[in-house]
Amino acid sequence: MKTNVIYNEDCLKTLERLPDNSIDIVITSPPYNMNLRIRKGEYTSRQIVKEFSTKYDNFDDNLPIEKYYEFHSKVLKELLRVSDLIFYNVQIVTGSKRAVFKLIGDYGDNLKDIIVWDKGYGQPAMQKQVLNKRTELLLIFEKDYPISRQFRKRGNFDRGSLDDLWLIPRNMKRKDIEHKATFPKKLVAKILENFSRPNDIVYDPFIGIGTTAIVAHDMGRRYIGSEINKDYVDYAKNILNKGGTFWTTKNT
Repeated sequence: MKTNVIYNEDCLKTLERLPDNSIDIVITSPPYNMNLRIRKGEYTSRQIVKEFSTKYDNFDDNLPIEKYYEFHSKVLKELLRVSDLIFYNVQIVTGSKRAVFKLIGDYGDNLKDIIVWDKGYGQPAMQKQVLNKRTELLLIFEKDYPISRQFRKRGNFDRGSLDDLWLIPRNMKRKDIEHKATFPKKLVAKILENFSRPNDIVYDPFIGIGTTAIVAHDMGRRYIGSEINKDYVDYAKNILNKGGTFWTTKNT
C-alpha cells in the first residue's frame, strides 16, 4: 500500500482499495452541508452565498438530509473497517443536525468519546434567535474497546493531563486559495501528539488543501488522503513538494 499520497477522487473509491485494519488513525473534517436550509418547516437548498455558507469552492454543500446521512454512514462504516481510531470533526448546523444526531445514535456502539473544539470566537448567526457557533465536535470512534473511555492502544497522555475541551483558534481565511475553513494545524498536531506514534499511517478522506498530510509529515507520520477538488490537490502538491519528499496522484 502506497503512503504519502493524495488521491484526487471520492473517498469511497479510495476506501474500496484500502485493506482491513490498514490505517492507524483517521483525522478528518468533512463538509458541513451548510447550504441545506429550512423554509416553512421543510428542507430546501438555498441560493449559494459562499462567503458565509460553505467551506469548499465549486461545491454546493447542500445534499438532502437523507443523502447527507447516507453518504456519511457509508464513509464511517468503511473507516471503521480500515482503522481502529477515527477523529471525525463535525459542526452542528441546520444542514447537518439531524444527520449527525442519527449517526451518533446508529454508531453509538463505536463512539468512544467526544472532544469539544472551542475556536475562541463564534461568527454571528445569520438569523435572530439562533446560537452562534463557537464550537465544533470531534467525534471519536474506536473498534478496540469503545465501551470504555480508556484509549488502551493509542493514548499517549498521562493521567489527568488532557481535557475534553480544546481551545484552538480557527485559521484565518487564506488569500492564496479559495477555501473557507481550513483545518488548523494545531488541532491535527494535538491529535497526533496524544493518539499516534511515529511512522503511523494517517488517513484523511476529506483532506482539502493537505493540512493533515503536512502535519503528519512534520511529526514523522505517513499519510494517505482523498480529495475531490483538483485545485486543492494541486495546491497541496505544491506545498508538499517543497519538502522534497511528497507526491500526489490521481487514481485512474
